Amino acid sequence: MRHALLIAIAAAALLAAAGCQGKRKASAPAARDLEQIRDSGRLTVLTLYGSTSYFLYRGEPMGYQYELAQQFAQSLGVEMDVEVAADTDELVRMLLAGEGDLIAFNLPVNNLRWEDSLAYCGEEAITHQVVVQRSAPKGQVATDVTQLVGRDIYAKPGKHLERLAHLDRELGGGIRIHAVDNDSTTEEDLITQVAQGRIPCTVADNDVAQLNRTYYPNLDIRLAVSFDQRASWAVRKDCPQLAAAADAWHRANAARPAYREAARRYFGRSKVVSHGTILSESEGRISLYDDLFRKYAPQAGWDWRLLAALAYTESNFNPDAVSWAGARGLMQLMPRTAKAMGMPDGMEADPEESVKAATRYIAQLNRSLRAVDDEDERTSFVLAAYNAGLGHVYDAMALAEKHGFDPHVWHGNVERFILLKSNKEYYTDPVCRNGYFRGTETFNFVRDIRARHAYYVRKIKQ
Repeated sequence: MRHALLIAIAAAALLAAAGCQGKRKASAPAARDLEQIRDSGRLTVLTLYGSTSYFLYRGEPMGYQYELAQQFAQSLGVEMDVEVAADTDELVRMLLAGEGDLIAFNLPVNNLRWEDSLAYCGEEAITHQVVVQRSAPKGQVATDVTQLVGRDIYAKPGKHLERLAHLDRELGGGIRIHAVDNDSTTEEDLITQVAQGRIPCTVADNDVAQLNRTYYPNLDIRLAVSFDQRASWAVRKDCPQLAAAADAWHRANAARPAYREAARRYFGRSKVVSHGTILSESEGRISLYDDLFRKYAPQAGWDWRLLAALAYTESNFNPDAVSWAGARGLMQLMPRTAKAMGMPDGMEADPEESVKAATRYIAQLNRSLRAVDDEDERTSFVLAAYNAGLGHVYDAMALAEKHGFDPHVWHGNVERFILLKSNKEYYTDPVCRNGYFRGTETFNFVRDIRARHAYYVRKIKQ
């Protein structure tokens, strides 16, 4: 009897082990190397939201890593899908679980936890931390870390604050370090404050600092305060063909125009639009296109001077303007939006076609935001959606409501949360559907146009 019982227990154990092994095998993702990806016709890219990786702008997907991944997918002859993770640990988990084929993000290559699981590929980026300070005459800008002693530096808790504390110990003390633990202030907010002269300096990753310098040319970002760190894309180690393809694509394309233009778009091209003045106050003329603004503004339900203020801010009345993001013409419509509003192909630089399409778009945004009852209040929401895209405005409204603010009032309410959409705590909130967004531009955009319109009303008759 005892012998039979032992046999039964052993058999049960074997069955249980076999069952567990079967479960492990069933949960292990099937390898999807280059051949399988080409057969499926789709490459699934994993990335993170961020100003240098991936974000939505005016309804269009953008980001340096996104654009490079898109070029790579095109070289393979496949379509690209994007999945966004919460952080680098989740990026790796998703890749190893078979939820994506390629990590298109600057992933540190010296993480020992991943060395047996990942194959690094594509461009090897060199990242480091830099001091962000305002440009100034020689002697007033720190050019050596020893010159940081006696200076005030502001940083968010995390790697930047840790690096400053370590550097301070190396130098024997004297750096006046200020920890900014306000959840509503981001790394990019601190850079903006430096550019505006509100704080003397901060610390940022070199790629983020370089991107922000395209918005604020008065920044000096030359002083490195950390060692170089290697980073690149990654695939699973059981996908050697895909890794080799990414390496070969990078070698063949790094010097080609499309690859270099992607880098220039984000890290080299100025995003500042120069602006002029009223054409002739004595003649009551704002621009050469006042007749078009008068003609089409009623279709949007706007005062024509508000439409003129929008054009001024968007293009400085230049019908040939092309923005860093690809918006074109007098009213700076994105190509997909222009087409959806009925603009004929090749007519982006035609002033009348641009104004006509823009007023159709404004009317559409008005309808989409009809939950904002007050017409004047709704104008601010429409301007924000024109600049950011409707999705980010909806996110900011949802955040405002969640945090006890009025979702139908822009000033002091929803505008607070368009700013906070660059903060991970907020753009990863379940009520947000559109991820990271650099809200500073939209915050200022609405305020600038409303102020410009008020100025035009005072100076120019109806």
